[in-house]
Amino acid sequence: MTILTTPQPTRAIALLQNYLRYYPWRTILLALLLVIGILAQLGVPQVLQTFVDATQTNGVGAETLGTALAFIILAILQRSAILATTYVGEDLGWRATNRLRRDLTGHVLQLDMGFHKTHTPGEMLERIDGDCDALRNFFSQFSLQVLSNGLLVIGILVLLLREDWRVGLGLSLYAVSVFAALLALQRITVSRWAALRTAETETVSFLEERMVATEDIRSNGAEHYALEQLAKRTDQQLQQRRRAELTANATFVGTNFLFLLGYAIGLGVGATLYSNGQATIGTAFLIVVYIGMLSGPLEAIREQVQDLQKAIASIGRIAELLRTQSRMYQTATASLPTGPLAVAFAGVTFTYDDQPTESQQSLAQGEKNPVADADAQLPALQPSVLRNISFTLEPGTTLGLLGRTGSGKSTLARLLARLYDPDTGSIQLSGIELRAIAQHDLRARVGVVTQDVQIFQASIRNNLTLFRSTISDTTLEQALGELGLLEWVRALPAGLDTQLGPGGLGLSAGEAQLLAFARVFLNNPGLVIMDEASSRLDPATERLLERAVTHLLAGRSAIIIAHRLGTVQRSDTILILEQGQIAEFGARAKLAANPESRFSALLRVGMQEELV
Repeated sequence: MTILTTPQPTRAIALLQNYLRYYPWRTILLALLLVIGILAQLGVPQVLQTFVDATQTNGVGAETLGTALAFIILAILQRSAILATTYVGEDLGWRATNRLRRDLTGHVLQLDMGFHKTHTPGEMLERIDGDCDALRNFFSQFSLQVLSNGLLVIGILVLLLREDWRVGLGLSLYAVSVFAALLALQRITVSRWAALRTAETETVSFLEERMVATEDIRSNGAEHYALEQLAKRTDQQLQQRRRAELTANATFVGTNFLFLLGYAIGLGVGATLYSNGQATIGTAFLIVVYIGMLSGPLEAIREQVQDLQKAIASIGRIAELLRTQSRMYQTATASLPTGPLAVAFAGVTFTYDDQPTESQQSLAQGEKNPVADADAQLPALQPSVLRNISFTLEPGTTLGLLGRTGSGKSTLARLLARLYDPDTGSIQLSGIELRAIAQHDLRARVGVVTQDVQIFQASIRNNLTLFRSTISDTTLEQALGELGLLEWVRALPAGLDTQLGPGGLGLSAGEAQLLAFARVFLNNPGLVIMDEASSRLDPATERLLERAVTHLLAGRSAIIIAHRLGTVQRSDTILILEQGQIAEFGARAKLAANPESRFSALLRVGMQEELV
């Protein structure tokens, strides 16, 4: 998008054009309604002038009654136009900002895990929803309101020039002075609104984290500390809001003083012209009304300028978010073959470095990010989690991945799912470099089941399909039947329509795992990664899950990360990690038969106790 690198005012116009182009007819209708409102507003004083002069000359008669009727029609037309403008403007604003929310959400979802490690969900909610909400009026009415009110001011000044050139010229200088004052005040307040938005984001982020951790905070007696930190953040937010609001109020007071001054000038000029016989009472009344009308559009422009101040602050933050690019190359197009996938690690080393790097902004600056350069990283800030990992897994075989907590097992799984890229080395699936595989194909062909299953507040059906309407109930029931889970689903209160609460309320940990297995099975992956997926299950549920696991892994490659001995009994090959390096690798049966192997020792002493 062009809004990424342009100056702030130009960036705002570019953003406006980019999103209003999706709704051309609504924009045209809004412009038409604004023009109708302007013409009606300019016509009302003309009718009043005719009415006043007619009553002074002829008294009340047919002409004055006709003029009064014309006034009523124009007034109704003007109010109707205002009502319709408000409705269409709000509708347009919500549509445009909702599209922007969608684009921002899609962009954030494409960013690498390093970004999400350094930005809390609360901060992202405020950036995506809060900043977009601040742009609602900007999208719906800013340019049209400024244009329409500008035209209204010009129309008033032209009509005043027609009545008396001296009045028109003097009020033109007055209007220019007011507008210049507004622009000067606008420059002062932009930074203060930006600082307020940042403070609000920090407060929301803090609250989100503490609400999630309520149980831990209460059980450890940290309520006082949490409240103290919240008080500091809300106080900072108060200070920033006070500065921004004081500046905005100074703008309001200053412009209203200028409006009152203009009204006084208008009354004086009208009275003088009437006293000197240079104008009729109707003309003097017209001058006063038009000068009074100047305050309306100028005040509207002031309010739009204030909204622009908030909008520019939000646009800057949105542009900053859009400039942030994933460290991982995302434009690959290679496709994986059907059937089980082969896995090959060659000299893979990886370090968690979640600090922002220059590579995150390279795409926004128009730089290319070839696969050959994807290994370029800034110096590591932490010890490597994986070091020189090399092994192969044949298609259709199962690897049992063992190791103590912190040995790098889950990290290896994340690399295979390409949530991160390795610092050095190569990862291949069926002979294709992982970085060269299209993201959508990789996500469809590599299925991951973890012990922490994300359950949405929705029906069982939507939790299984992840809200994809293309999967029919027949397909769902067939998949559940193959996994041996159909009877379990039918036993639920409403079957597939059973509604689940937030965080899986209403399901046990084992039932959530059953849903996770069904999700993966529906994608028909070629590689299944089970990251300690049965570690939270009770024995009864684990027995229910055995058939599902058997069907899920049939005809597929698999990597099983586990603590329990029974979980890896179905493995063909064993790989043991120790401090990020391969301590042992080989066929399970061969290692089990070798009394000197690490795996054999684990079998003798009890794997679960040894690996914790």
